[in-house]
Amino acid sequence: MNLALLIAKRIAFNRQKSFSGFIIRLSIAATSVSVMAMILTLAFVNGFQQTVSEKVFSFWGHVRVQKYEASKSIVAEESPIQKNDTIESIIRKQPGVKQVQLFATKSAVIEKNKEIEGVLLKGIEKEYDSTRLKPYLLQGRWLHFDDSLYSREILVSRQLASQLRIKLNDTVTVYFISVLDGTRTYRKLSVAGIYKTGIEEYDKLFILGDLRLIRRVNGWDASQSGGYEIFLTDYHDIDSVTTQLADKLPAEWSSRSIREVYPNIFDWLNIQDVNRNVIFIVMAVVAIINLITCLLILILERTRMVGILKALGAGNSLIKKIFLYHASLITMAGIGIGFMGGVGICLLQKYTGFIHLDETAYYVSTAPVQIIWWQVIAVCLSTAIVCYLSLIIPTLLIKKINPVKAIQFR
Repeated sequence: MNLALLIAKRIAFNRQKSFSGFIIRLSIAATSVSVMAMILTLAFVNGFQQTVSEKVFSFWGHVRVQKYEASKSIVAEESPIQKNDTIESIIRKQPGVKQVQLFATKSAVIEKNKEIEGVLLKGIEKEYDSTRLKPYLLQGRWLHFDDSLYSREILVSRQLASQLRIKLNDTVTVYFISVLDGTRTYRKLSVAGIYKTGIEEYDKLFILGDLRLIRRVNGWDASQSGGYEIFLTDYHDIDSVTTQLADKLPAEWSSRSIREVYPNIFDWLNIQDVNRNVIFIVMAVVAIINLITCLLILILERTRMVGILKALGAGNSLIKKIFLYHASLITMAGIGIGFMGGVGICLLQKYTGFIHLDETAYYVSTAPVQIIWWQVIAVCLSTAIVCYLSLIIPTLLIKKINPVKAIQFR
């Protein structure tokens, strides 16, 4: 029989009202709140980073390969590149590459109801993987590429549709101005769908259309495009794949990760890691201080018991174990309540979305959560280990307790 554990249980489950009982409940509450806060922080940070990143990647892929132009803005019309089997082979054989698609962009002005707005037309091919963007279609359908010349359909954002009072199936006029000689041409195009990503950088600027339309307006042949957008198997490999492609491609080609194209979005996401770490430190300190204080009070309140146990021949190690077991029970209770509360709130948010956000500021309308179970388990285990190690400190006080004085203690 484990005598220390038996005595610890008798103390822990003693229903007699005392000041230490209030302190124990307070310590359990503090530990549970700390664990809950850490679980919620992880889930929400993971959710934000995953959801917002996927929105960016769905629209532009993970890596862009195009003609190298040092003085040109990253978000601008591309100079034409000739379809090159050697380049495509290098890209497709790169480990981690899942999908490769052609694209091009063209500056334009869209006009409807005598109102105009500057846009950037992103041209895509019939073979474009639409499954990534279809979830953001609010109205209408995906583009049809049936016309042998080029598709006369486009997708516009809800923000643009609201500004120009564009409705589904409306015909709009899109004007194109040549960068070389300033000549102007236009096309009458039908609005097949209205999308919304929630990312203002996309919604206020881009419309989607046929790559063949851009080729025709620019005077390109059927083998020319603006570049390749590349999707990876694991987005965590973006930096390594970008660097490896840059080393393998000829000097006149460039390889850029989407993080370089839209750094402000990813810088904002990286700040969430800093917030997460700050919350972790604060919550850990709160839990440790509360438990140390709790154990000190328990030892002081049980001073007579310590004196009697010593008088009966109990050693310091046995008495230490009693209080460590007692404090461990408090810690486990707090961790258990925090685990259930944190995971419960995460699941409630996941399936109900009761926490709403300003989409213009956070890129999402409801707070996204992503529970990574190994992280949740790591939080619980690390909290238990850190708290247990910190509880050793107050037990050192037991050595200094004199049995005679302790028994006389009031």
